[in-house]
Amino acid sequence: MALSDLLYPDNPKRRQELIHLHQELLDCMSTNFCATNELARVLNEHLGCTITHIQMRENSTVKENCDIIIEAMSEIQRQVQKIDSDMKEKLEPVLYQKLYDIKEPELEKIAIAHKVFSIILGEATSTAGMVAIKLLGSSLITLTVSKLVSLLAQIGASVLGGISITILGLGIEMILHAILGAVERNQLLTAVRSYEKHLAEFKAASEKYQRVIREVTSLVRQQVQ
Repeated sequence: MALSDLLYPDNPKRRQELIHLHQELLDCMSTNFCATNELARVLNEHLGCTITHIQMRENSTVKENCDIIIEAMSEIQRQVQKIDSDMKEKLEPVLYQKLYDIKEPELEKIAIAHKVFSIILGEATSTAGMVAIKLLGSSLITLTVSKLVSLLAQIGASVLGGISITILGLGIEMILHAILGAVERNQLLTAVRSYEKHLAEFKAASEKYQRVIREVTSLVRQQVQ
């Protein structure tokens, strides 16, 4: 038995907690990569955006992968803001205000947005207006993405950021070695608490982000059918 385990008898349990939490974090990050790519696909296909597909890098650290998602989400924010600017530029002020008026019928908003995209793109898909209204009218850009970007930055800057994600496919001993390389053995409790705090917030924000994307893609599929 290691000396640290004699001094800190809860360490074996904390090691298991740390492994489990790390796996949860990586699973959540992986799901966010997929969700971000799905949103990018919809924006590229229907609103003429040019957002690059992203992929989780297995030979990189948690921070480096956080940075990849942050850059993709920031690009989504920039392009949706540009969509809003185009709307504002090409519409009469009264029509532009209608897009954000909760009292206005959604079908009328979609028709207005579709007309604008027909002008911008030359020919817009039948779902272009609906996607635009869904994104501009929801909290996806103003709240959800901003919150997730903030949490990803915090995770990247924490002790978790320096840990490689390649430990996913390794045995328990190698996983422990990789994680404990980033923290002292007598700091296991601190590491566990850090994971728990970041993971709880990250999972909640991720679920909201993924839910909004599912709503958008579901509407697109219904429209196509």
